[in-house]
Amino acid sequence: MSDVTRILSQIESGDPAAAEQLLPLVYDELRKLAAARLAQEKPGQTLQATALVHEAYLRLVDPGPQQPQWDSRGHFFAAAAEAMRRILVESARRRDSLKRGGNADHVALDEQTIACEDRTFDLIALNEALSRLEQQDEAAGQLVKLRFFAGLGHQEAASALGLSRRAADRMWALARTWLYRELGPN
Repeated sequence: MSDVTRILSQIESGDPAAAEQLLPLVYDELRKLAAARLAQEKPGQTLQATALVHEAYLRLVDPGPQQPQWDSRGHFFAAAAEAMRRILVESARRRDSLKRGGNADHVALDEQTIACEDRTFDLIALNEALSRLEQQDEAAGQLVKLRFFAGLGHQEAASALGLSRRAADRMWALARTWLYRELGPN
């Protein structure tokens, strides 16, 4: 059992000191993940990687009445990626509101992620498309989140979902095609 997994178990069992032990172990990886997500934002993004990491971390270790259940280190980082995605979407929605001037910011997704070149996508539209994808195929939506938001490699994402490499390949191809259709020009 890794140190991270051990500390996650302590957090689940209600040890208040465990959360303080976890941050130093995962901070660098969370910071890299946050920086990668923010690099895909348009210039002028006011959210900093450090703030994104801290906000996501707080949501993970202090979720309110629901105590998180993490099976592994990979599961924790998938939850961290989901928290970062939600924070970025909330930020984009705030920027998009009429009160704040409208004109939603766009996030450029590389061709490996969505299988298209030189396209820019609205983060809110991507979030809504992912929600629709998860309604149709929850595992496919989770695979996209792990690959895009958590930055996991193909094999890591497949393992986190308990899929064979071949099944993950098929699911990834279908998810990319589905998202391209949803986010492509109408």
